[in-house]
Amino acid sequence: MDEILDDLFPHLAAIALEGAKGVGKTATAMQRARTTFSLDDDRQRLSVETHSRQVVEAEPPIFIDEWQLVPAVWDRVRRSVDADPSGGRFLLAGSADIPSGTRIHSGAGRIVSLTMRPLSFAERHPDQGSVSMKDLLSGARADITGTTDFSVPEYAEEILRSGFPGIRDLPSRARRPHLESYVQRIISRDLPENGVLVRKPQSLRKWLEAYAAATATCTSYTKVLAAATAGEDDRPAKETAISYRDHLQRLFILEPLDAWLPSFTPLKRLTQSPKHHLVDPALAAHLAGIDQHGLLRGKGPENLDYAGTWLGALFESLVTQSLRTYADLHEATVLHMRSRGGEHEVDLIIQRPDHSVLGVEVKLSHQVDKTDVKHLHWLETQIGDRLLDKVVINTGPVAYRREDGVAVVPLALLTP
Repeated sequence: MDEILDDLFPHLAAIALEGAKGVGKTATAMQRARTTFSLDDDRQRLSVETHSRQVVEAEPPIFIDEWQLVPAVWDRVRRSVDADPSGGRFLLAGSADIPSGTRIHSGAGRIVSLTMRPLSFAERHPDQGSVSMKDLLSGARADITGTTDFSVPEYAEEILRSGFPGIRDLPSRARRPHLESYVQRIISRDLPENGVLVRKPQSLRKWLEAYAAATATCTSYTKVLAAATAGEDDRPAKETAISYRDHLQRLFILEPLDAWLPSFTPLKRLTQSPKHHLVDPALAAHLAGIDQHGLLRGKGPENLDYAGTWLGALFESLVTQSLRTYADLHEATVLHMRSRGGEHEVDLIIQRPDHSVLGVEVKLSHQVDKTDVKHLHWLETQIGDRLLDKVVINTGPVAYRREDGVAVVPLALLTP
C-alpha cells in the first residue's frame, strides 16, 4: 500500500483507504498527514458532527479516520475536491461501509477507494522473493529461479501468526486472546456502532465459525447456515444469515473471492458462486479452534461436506490474501474459475485490465505432477494467447519452470 500511495497521492486530491480494523490504515495514513481527525474519538466525532466544515479547512494533507461514523464528511470532502482538485489533500480511512439507507454521493471521479489488507507474505518476509507477479503478468514466460528454506511447518506457523501488524509478533499464547478479542469486538461493538442490532450474539458467532469452516470453498450459504445450527431447533431465518453475511462484508471481515465470468470465450457453464475467505486465515483458524498441531496432523472441517484439510484450505487463503495485494499494485483483479459440474477448476485467475489472465493453482506439496497442472493446460486450450502464464504456487524449496511451461513458485519466493 505504501508504494501505491506514493505513486497516487501526489496526483489525487482524495483517497479513501478501506479495510478491516487492525490492518494498519491509521498508521499508514498518519505518516502522510499534517492534520488528523479521529472520528472514533467521541469528542472529535461530536465536534465534526456539529461543524463538519473544519475537516476541509484544516492544513493539508488531512486525514479523517473512521469517516463512516459521520457520513456527512464524505460529501463535504467531495465538494471540496470539486472546488480544488489538486493532489495530496485528503486521506480517509474506514473499517466499514456506511449503513444501508444512508444517502451520500458516490464520490466517483473525486475520491478514489483503495483496499488495505493484512500483511501479504512478501511484506512479512521482504528478503525472500525471487519471482515477481509483474514478470508473470508480462506474458514473457521467462525462466525463473530461487530457493527457500520455508517448508510446510513454517507455512502453518505463518498462517497462525496472522497478517495483522499488531498481532503477528506476539507469542502464540498472547495471539489467541487477542484474536478472540477481535472477534468479540466485531460482534459486540463494531456491528452495533455501524447500526446493526445483534439480537443473538451466539448465533452470529456460530455462523462465523461455520463460514470459517468453508474457507476456500464455494459451499452454499444454506449449508453454512445448516452447519452453524446443527442440532438446534431454534434456527435463525435464512434472511438473518444473509444479513450476517452482508454486514460482515461491510466491515471487511468477509472477503469472498468472485467467480471469473469472461465474456470473450465459449466458457459459458461456469459457476457464479464466490469462494469463501475471511480477511485473514489466522482469524479462520481461530474460529475453527485449530492450532499448529491440528494443521500438521491433517485435520479438516467436521460439519461440512468437504474432503480437504484445514491446512490446505488455509494455505490457499493465505496465497489468495497475498496475491490480492500484489495484484492491486498492477491494477489486476483476483478471481476464481470453476465449471458448474466441477469438471474443471482453477484456484485463482488474475485478470489484467485488458482481460488477459494468469492461471494459478495452489498446491500444498513439495512436488508438482501432471495432475496438478491439467486444468491450467485445459484453460490454455480454451482461451489461447489470453493466458499470459500458467503457475503453480506450492510449498517446495525451489522455483523453476517445468518442461510443459508451467511455472512452479513456492509462496515464499513470490513478490509483487
